[in-house]
Amino acid sequence: RMKWAPLLVSGIFLFGGFAAAEGPQVTRISQFSGKAVPRFEVLKFAAVNGRKGPSRDQEILWRYERKGLPMLIIKESRDWRRVRDPSGDEVWVHARMLEPGAAAMVQSATMMHEAADAVSPEVASLEAGVLVRLGDCEVKWCAVEVQNFHGWALREALWGADTGEAGL
Repeated sequence: RMKWAPLLVSGIFLFGGFAAAEGPQVTRISQFSGKAVPRFEVLKFAAVNGRKGPSRDQEILWRYERKGLPMLIIKESRDWRRVRDPSGDEVWVHARMLEPGAAAMVQSATMMHEAADAVSPEVASLEAGVLVRLGDCEVKWCAVEVQNFHGWALREALWGADTGEAGL
């Protein structure tokens, strides 16, 4: 099955499990990569298989066709990463298929503003599914760039702009 085909630019996605989790959040340092878990990385290639388990012998559950799509790494083995995609599905991806990247996917249609303020002038309308380059984030807003547009979008509208700890 194909998932996240290129140029997916409209439609509203409904995501579960994004409400803030109650209580303290736990971030671990992986013994395999030495990096924090959970964390976001992006798909390194335009075609990446998501498998049922951490092995090439495992069934392919999804074929992701969207280079740069942010994935939340929630577990690691030596060569494999358990990831959660923007729709909440979890699969295993080989570590070589992922790379660090400052990207986010718009979860629901939102406006890009000139400043981190809803009353500042609007720069562009962002449709659900659009990938943006992610800059610095404040509590409620993140600096974003897409095509030749630069501005600020609400952090809650962006998959990949959080540590992703909610819902783990």
